[in-house]
Amino acid sequence: MSCPICGGESQKSFRPFCSKRCADIDLGKWLTGAYSVPSQDPEDIENALEEAERALASEEKTQQTRH
Repeated sequence: MSCPICGGESQKSFRPFCSKRCADIDLGKWLTGAYSVPSQDPEDIENALEEAERALASEEKTQQTRH
């Protein structure tokens, strides 16, 4: 089995990864949302749109205070 992060040989103590480093990279991807499962649930889509709108508004507000 090869490491899903770097393709190196998997080590028993870190399976399916080859090292703690690759295991930590994978965990970081989960924690930052790099991995996701798509949803077709209308409530999830609505929540995602609201969150995106809040993020854009916050970014615009930050840019306005810089100028």
